[in-house]
Amino acid sequence: MTFREGLIYARSYLVFLAGLIAAFGIIIYLESVEVRFKSDFVVKQTMDITPPSPAPLTEEELRWARIAWKYFQNNYQPTTGLVNSVDKYPASTMWDTSSYLLGLIAAYRLGIIDRATFDERLSRALNALAELPLFDGKLPNKSYNTITLEMVNYNNEKTDRGIGWSAIDIGRVLVPLNIIVWNYPRHTDEVARILARWDFSAMLRDGVLYGAAVDEQGNTVYVQEGRIGYEEYAAKSLSLMGMDVFEALEYQDYLKYVNVYGVKIPTDSRDPEVYHAHNYVVSESYILDGLEFGWDGISREFAYRVYKAQELRYRHTGQLTAVSEDNIDQPPYFVYNTVFTSGKVWNCITEDGKDASQFRTISTKAAFGWYCLYQTDYTRRVMEAVKELYDPQR
Repeated sequence: MTFREGLIYARSYLVFLAGLIAAFGIIIYLESVEVRFKSDFVVKQTMDITPPSPAPLTEEELRWARIAWKYFQNNYQPTTGLVNSVDKYPASTMWDTSSYLLGLIAAYRLGIIDRATFDERLSRALNALAELPLFDGKLPNKSYNTITLEMVNYNNEKTDRGIGWSAIDIGRVLVPLNIIVWNYPRHTDEVARILARWDFSAMLRDGVLYGAAVDEQGNTVYVQEGRIGYEEYAAKSLSLMGMDVFEALEYQDYLKYVNVYGVKIPTDSRDPEVYHAHNYVVSESYILDGLEFGWDGISREFAYRVYKAQELRYRHTGQLTAVSEDNIDQPPYFVYNTVFTSGKVWNCITEDGKDASQFRTISTKAAFGWYCLYQTDYTRRVMEAVKELYDPQR
């Protein structure tokens, strides 16, 4: 056998050896470089509550669920399959559409609606989302008319171009879409048709979330979106889709603590005067993270601290406390009841930072959320205070 014939005969072995050597080389190289996605950030654990294990609803809890579903029945738009975000007001955001889709899934799983109703309503809603006109042809507008599917401003007035998109809202609507794909495969193609039209690259830059708005000259401007709590929550669903949201998932980049009754509350260090956005430390983002994702090690601890501060306020003042962002039925129509914002604890402000302390309330959604996650004496006490605050017809 000649040398050339020997090489030909042994070529498969030589290729294997070359591949093996290359693999070892890659391993040695990777071990020698600093991996960008490895974070050594840790948070001291102070949580002393064991969340309840999943269990069937009590009769009273099931009654609450039926009352909640009544709202979706009353505000359902059969022509589009969408639901009004406010009673009898035909508009909705991606955030509120997500709430409806999750409510629809929950209603089916709890036996409040049957499978045929679930499939019919879900298909209508998904098909509507696939037909929405998009801001700049890229991503969903911040608000839509639920009857016509037209892009609208926050006064529900039609706007051909739209007013921009919210990266946080888009991240939230991906939560039910992920659930649908994994659990209800007959609707997978409908979800795929929605996502195929959306240009996610427009809202992601170097792992950071960007919203869009229109300035006074009519130009599209892009602004970093999300503060601690909401930013990480919204990024999780995007991460599930394989998108680079590394920076948005990092808690420590702008983290600072404020002391509330001896509890170190996580807040965002970005100054509203500089970044033109407030950091609202409220219950909602941490409750949703727990209910929908089961928390990560950091958000579990931060959620507990945000909850604990509210319990301690009650123990120090006698004032039942469950704070979050909420709609109200008069101007300014939306307020943020917070643990901390704009340099003050228990601050209540509007979106543009104006004082709204006259609208400080107990948030029913915060009360229900904390009750689901922590069945403590305090969460039960708050539930006792709010559980009858409903209209059976609405």
